[in-house]
Amino acid sequence: MHSSSGAPTPVPVEGEIRLGQFLKLCGVAESGADARRLLEEGEVQVNGAPETRRGRQLAAGDVVLVEIPTGSESYRVG
Repeated sequence: MHSSSGAPTPVPVEGEIRLGQFLKLCGVAESGADARRLLEEGEVQVNGAPETRRGRQLAAGDVVLVEIPTGSESYRVG
């Protein structure tokens, strides 16, 4: 999934999901350790605010922005 420009890529989610799981689902983190590293390095925002909690509960419509080496990726919880 790639959305470095334009609207966030919608990611279908059934029920509730935590941020660490969502990052893995989107493919920007291969493991929980990768997700933790992204969060600790300040590479993740939720709804425009920096987020460091891997266990942050996400709701439908939340937008997650991730800074990765190839640029910014944004995803919408759907």
